[in-house]
Amino acid sequence: MSLVTLAVPSLEEARDFYVHGLGWHAVVDEQDVIMLPVAPGVLLSLWDVASFREEVGEPGTGLPPITLAHNVASDAEVDAVLERARAAGAREVREAQRRDWGGYSGYVVDPAGYAWEVAHAPGDAATAAVARNREFARSLAAPRQDR
Repeated sequence: MSLVTLAVPSLEEARDFYVHGLGWHAVVDEQDVIMLPVAPGVLLSLWDVASFREEVGEPGTGLPPITLAHNVASDAEVDAVLERARAAGAREVREAQRRDWGGYSGYVVDPAGYAWEVAHAPGDAATAAVARNREFARSLAAPRQDR
């Protein structure tokens, strides 16, 4: 997978939440789309619903039957990320708690209605994914040299 596209009713609200509120880096920010790198080779595309409708068709309504997930390295970091999301305008739908599968997670909904799980998951695969994504995030923050 290289791109996840979400139709959003307000690109300005999406920008305020993801770029200004959460501090994510936009690699594309145009009239009807914002693209944010979320993992090596993967972009989150926030597409104005009118443009989405023109190309794809009418999106559904209500809470979409999908969650997006953001894994972090500790329970404390889950709490911190959830708090930052709430401060940026997210609505909490499930308070963070210990889960039957052994991890710790909570859920928020962004201004467009998409549910995000923030989790600390046990195991080598989750630990490796968090480490890889942290390295990726550091690469985005590093100063770029003109070539």
